[in-house]
Amino acid sequence: GWCPLSPAGAQTSQLLVEPPWTPAVLWDRVTLTCQGSGTAGATIWYKDGRRWGQERHDTFNVTNKGTYQCQRPGSGLSPPVRVSNDRLVLQVPARALLKGDTVTLRCRG
Repeated sequence: GWCPLSPAGAQTSQLLVEPPWTPAVLWDRVTLTCQGSGTAGATIWYKDGRRWGQERHDTFNVTNKGTYQCQRPGSGLSPPVRVSNDRLVLQVPARALLKGDTVTLRCRG
């Protein structure tokens, strides 16, 4: 996977969302996967800014709403991913978007 460089020059962990839409919603059976340098299976997870008990697994299925981040050894903290349980949500693709890109929006409930 592609890992951007932070200002300090260290690689940043990346948090992949499946299905690839943001904000993610619980009723989509969301799976998060942490990618980055360092030892596989040594991932540290954070939920709502606090270190969270689901450690060592690179992938897990989300069962609670919140804001998730991950960190692999030797990599910085990933950008946050919000998982919602809202009844109505406007979603955009969970990928980098550039000015001029055509974007598909989804209104779901």
